[in-house]
Amino acid sequence: MDFELSEEVRQIRDTFARYVDERLVPRAAEIDEAHAFPREAFDEIGELGFFRMLYPEDSGGLGLGMVPYCLAVEELARGSMSVAGCVSMQSLMATYFLNELGNDDIKGRLFEPALDGKMIGAICMTEPNAGSDLHGITTRAVEAEGGWRLTGQKMWVTSAPVADFFTVFAKAGNEDKLTIFLVERDREGLSIGRTIDKMGVWALITSEISFDECLVPDSHRLCEVGEGETHLRKILAQIRILTGALGIGIARAAMDAAVTYAGERNQFGRPINRFQAIQLKLAEMGTDLEAARHLVLYAAWLRDTGRPHRKEAAMAKLFASEKAADICDKAARIYASYGYAMEYPIQRYLRDVRFLLIGGGTSDILKITIARDISRGD
Repeated sequence: MDFELSEEVRQIRDTFARYVDERLVPRAAEIDEAHAFPREAFDEIGELGFFRMLYPEDSGGLGLGMVPYCLAVEELARGSMSVAGCVSMQSLMATYFLNELGNDDIKGRLFEPALDGKMIGAICMTEPNAGSDLHGITTRAVEAEGGWRLTGQKMWVTSAPVADFFTVFAKAGNEDKLTIFLVERDREGLSIGRTIDKMGVWALITSEISFDECLVPDSHRLCEVGEGETHLRKILAQIRILTGALGIGIARAAMDAAVTYAGERNQFGRPINRFQAIQLKLAEMGTDLEAARHLVLYAAWLRDTGRPHRKEAAMAKLFASEKAADICDKAARIYASYGYAMEYPIQRYLRDVRFLLIGGGTSDILKITIARDISRGD
């Protein structure tokens, strides 16, 4: 089995690594503490072609596949989880359904500019009483003259305050099944609510959105009535692989910081990396990081080669996110009291990594998915 990256893929990885080292790492704390959408970084990453990576060339994309995309995501998350989160949302969830299901007008006015970052998208799925339980969604779309009227409330909508369009999941039809609608920001009845004050990823702005009899033209119904869940499941594996790659990136940042600190911090007359207790932590962190990277890249490779990958994607997300949280915790323990100080980046990694344990499916949900696939022999 060949684990060697091609020259093209290495160049892509190295391009994003240089950007992160030169432009993102020096500004990461400032971006985070601004508690605002990181527009400058967003535009710069768009100029690197990030938003085009996953889409085929005939859609205006670069057709590069999931493996190089994951390597780019890993580098970005190493620099700033907030920035990596908002550009990842733009590159996949916020634009995927427009490309797959949108008409020519939608693609020309919204999707194509979004590939350059000139239009910003958001996805509206989670509700106050519906997270992992899609069937708990209560937002309704009722057919009306001129289209559909949407009524309901959404939460945890990433980039909502700056978004130009929203992909909305709502129940519709006689059977009350999920259907996907595209709602542009200027539609009457759409209101951006409060920004949610989060523990971490401070620059990944998330807000509430409400729809009050919001009229959406039928041309903006992106799928057949009741087919929303079917289309969502087509992208779930990609979301989980992506989330795993985010985990690898932040875990790398925490481990790199811990390795540097352990080599510089002296106690009892020698660097603390000479003590077995620290060495054991570093060994566990390094092993877990490599194992997570292999799981994520394997799942990405399966997708790129057209092989079944649902179970592997769930495994990659589960393992990478849990181990990322563990690595960040171990790094903080190596820093000891300094790991609790706001002047060091470890506190940011500890806060930010919790985001990964939720996005893309909680660990318990993923374990159920994996167990079912194993039981079926998938």
